[in-house]
Amino acid sequence: MLAEMVEPADLQVSDISEITDQLYIASRLQARHVESVRDLDIDLILSTIWLAPTRGLRREPFRSMWLPLVDSPLVPLPLFILRRGARAAVLVMAAGGKVLIYCRGGIHRSVAMASCILIARGMAADEAMALITAHRPVADPHAPYIERRIRAFEKDWLSRQRPAST
Repeated sequence: MLAEMVEPADLQVSDISEITDQLYIASRLQARHVESVRDLDIDLILSTIWLAPTRGLRREPFRSMWLPLVDSPLVPLPLFILRRGARAAVLVMAAGGKVLIYCRGGIHRSVAMASCILIARGMAADEAMALITAHRPVADPHAPYIERRIRAFEKDWLSRQRPAST
């Protein structure tokens, strides 16, 4: 039986990938993963699934944001949600903190958000997507509907970063 093949210790560890020393992507974070996340000294958790983060991830020492996104080619990822997550993450990372983003599979929504965070920190979209796929092989930022939103975010973010007129 499949249940017999799963070791109890395996249930405590989520599929967490370190993208940079301050940015992580995961899939399916649940109550049983709280200790694994705590061990990483994560400061901000961004949940991009429709269900609110588990209670253990909404308590100290964590700060969490719920940024519900739909993983569908028919529903574009809203730029205002991507901006909201990127702004929060950039502030935490600028202060030396660590950010973990998760979605159901750790393939699309969390990868899009991580790409946007890296763009907000000064990377080009292509560089951000390459870095993520190098550190998280299951990541698919090149799914057409995901890549379109990452590139739209890059254009939007850069247009908002214009220096003030004198």
